[in-house]
Amino acid sequence: MAGLERLEQQVRDDMHKLAYPAKPWVKCIGGPNGAHCYDVAIIGGGQCGLTTAFGLMREQVTNVLVLDENEPGKEGPWMTYARMVTLRTNKALTGPDLGVPSLTFQSYYEAKYGREAWEQLDKIPRGEWMDYLVWYRRVLSIPMRNAAKVDLIRPLPTDNRGTMFELALITPSGADKVYARKVVLATGIQGGGEWHIPGFIRNAGLPRAKYAHTAEFIDFEALRGKKVAILGGGASAFDNAQYGLERGLGEVHVYVRRPELPRINPIRHMEYTGFLRHFSDLDDATKYAGINFFLQYNQPPTNDTFNRAARFPNFRLHTGAPWEQLEMEGEQVRVTTPKGSELFDFLVVSTGFLTDTKLRPELREVTDQIATWADRYVPPSPEARNPLIDAHPYLGPAFEYQPKTPGTADFLSGLFAYNYSALVSLGLSASGITRQLFLDDQESFVNDFLSYRVEEFVGTWPLPAAAAADGAPAAAAADGTAAACGASEAPATDALKAAPLVAAQ
Repeated sequence: MAGLERLEQQVRDDMHKLAYPAKPWVKCIGGPNGAHCYDVAIIGGGQCGLTTAFGLMREQVTNVLVLDENEPGKEGPWMTYARMVTLRTNKALTGPDLGVPSLTFQSYYEAKYGREAWEQLDKIPRGEWMDYLVWYRRVLSIPMRNAAKVDLIRPLPTDNRGTMFELALITPSGADKVYARKVVLATGIQGGGEWHIPGFIRNAGLPRAKYAHTAEFIDFEALRGKKVAILGGGASAFDNAQYGLERGLGEVHVYVRRPELPRINPIRHMEYTGFLRHFSDLDDATKYAGINFFLQYNQPPTNDTFNRAARFPNFRLHTGAPWEQLEMEGEQVRVTTPKGSELFDFLVVSTGFLTDTKLRPELREVTDQIATWADRYVPPSPEARNPLIDAHPYLGPAFEYQPKTPGTADFLSGLFAYNYSALVSLGLSASGITRQLFLDDQESFVNDFLSYRVEEFVGTWPLPAAAAADGAPAAAAADGTAAACGASEAPATDALKAAPLVAAQ
């Protein structure tokens, strides 16, 4: 029996001992006109949606359905717009397994390649993570419907049974509807708002075919030999730089507004179990201050991604160079910065996302009733206010939306935001002996976080001669200066690619 077959038998044995799933206990109710009504519908079949489904099924809640707009094997970002070679997190971080050793990525990887291969592995290859999620879904028999985009979530009153939701779907065969008592939005980093393209780019009069956000499809094959500019100094900017260079782009120029690249990554400090599980137990003032600190630091590129891009002779890095003007000249775009201007064939925009439920089309009938942090918390001074935080939904302890006006819109308690918009309310994950231990020492834990200054990114530009020799020779900076890498980039230019309950990014 092959290693993966043995592991799958071990999973089945573990699940049998855990009585997964054994005896459903939820009282079923029917939908309108006799339609089937799921106990829980989960929107999004990526790592968070799958984990949520498994967690429910472990609790014998089996009448669930996962909906995903993508075709099978392309759920989440990993095979679409994620262009890093490896995940950015520590390979040993767990999440989807929910404490079952045979379901960890390590068990999966060792079953395929052996323990020695695991020991030699630095970070998890992006494609291997997607393969693991496909395997996870199959081995746990998680029910999923692909190619089903949720266009609208509408609450429907029921008789003495709470609220039911009607989900309007767009599918290849036409419109459809699904009914559920509870709805989980496991919609990833963009699920709380939208990917952000700054207005000065959208309003510059450029043909839409001349630029794309890093979260959009980019035809790199069509850009072979072309000169491309990337705006942003965070992790996604360098993911796309190295991805394009490895596929034959003529030149890639990365433009960063700040004079230095980010070096500190506070996510590394938030990854330990106590912080992941108990950030949600902190008071509002502490949460607000903690996330305000977090947003000051853009996630830096991993050292290997930076070096992979920087070793190409046709790579350029421009720091202290915000885009001031964009205009078409023939078939090219002229980009003007305080350090001069250049012509490019295509622009890649790595400017992150905005969190605001008003930007979510599926919530358009209920968003005006959803409480935000601006509705529920007032900072101690006007200077302490952060509009990026204020726009986040103010969630309850189970990730449920809260009404803007207390005592109204009771249906919101059946809508759960298991996406990145939960960051301010619940941190990177959402538990009590450990809760008490964390809260007993919360002042120390929070002070440790706010004083975190460990430098994760250690790259320099231009590359030292010895490093440049280990691969392609490094090029001089296009503006003739050596840009040190050290401070933070604009807070909204890129962010952690993880959902609550799952640590991989």
